[in-house]
Amino acid sequence: MLPHIGILQYPGAQAAAVLGMRDLLQTAIRLHRQRDGETPRLHVRVLVMESRPPRLAKPLTVLVLPPSLSEIAPTDGAGQLAGWLRAQHRRGTILCSICVGAFLLAEARLLDGRPATTHWALESEFAARFPRVRVDADRLIIDDGDVITAGGLMAWLDLGLLFVHRFLGPSTMLATARHLLVDPGGREQRFYRAFAPIFTHGDRAILQVQRWLGAKSDGKLDVPRMAVVARLGERTFLRRFQRATGMRPTEYLQHLRVGKARELLERPDISVEEIAARVGYEDPSAFRKTFQRLMGLTPSEYRRRFAPPVFTASLG
Repeated sequence: MLPHIGILQYPGAQAAAVLGMRDLLQTAIRLHRQRDGETPRLHVRVLVMESRPPRLAKPLTVLVLPPSLSEIAPTDGAGQLAGWLRAQHRRGTILCSICVGAFLLAEARLLDGRPATTHWALESEFAARFPRVRVDADRLIIDDGDVITAGGLMAWLDLGLLFVHRFLGPSTMLATARHLLVDPGGREQRFYRAFAPIFTHGDRAILQVQRWLGAKSDGKLDVPRMAVVARLGERTFLRRFQRATGMRPTEYLQHLRVGKARELLERPDISVEEIAARVGYEDPSAFRKTFQRLMGLTPSEYRRRFAPPVFTASLG
């Protein structure tokens, strides 16, 4: 059967993602035709949803739920949409989401017991609303067979290339990525994730330690000193800190230091060794190992990927 990919343009859907994915796939079809001399058997269409989901005479091969510029999925007709999504899934359609599109799949109970990703900034909200879903927002794409979820707003590019690879082959995928100047692989969402500590837990003693760590994270710190700042015994401090922040104190400090290191790595004039010292690591190798474990990139790789280019003015 001719593969059909449908992109659902629901109220509030990001137009750039809807039209961008359509254009990416149509570009891939054109490049495939130029390379192989035949029209590829792939059809792409935008499905417009207004007051109710669209009617489909035949099941789609793939249905994509694009991102939205609002923080939550649309509410108008959400109940109808959930039932419609379940019906498409029963017909054998592969359901795919990008960013907050995962909220729509979860509302339809199609992600229960499954691994899924969404925008890293929405991970906590998603996990609270859908505790049965195994959310992992470090990953950019999670392909679980009949359900595929993608991360933040621009992850539609990665998902689109996955479709090209699957339906038109790896050669056309690479040709499409080169044509559009898109990185064809190797990205993870944790490359872009910003550390966002929880400050609204209501534990004043722990909040005081968090603020102290924010100002002192470049010094020599340990749990006993943190407990003193909190005016708590060590065991009580450890228990309350993890309950309030969701992390052990040493884990929290590592995230805090790596976050500061990322800012410094985006400046080309500071060595990795100096950055390690500035954020509190006496051993640069320990800093490199911690950075790579949390970010998925070495400090040098992070700098090459994210540091702004240096332009040299020409005086002619």
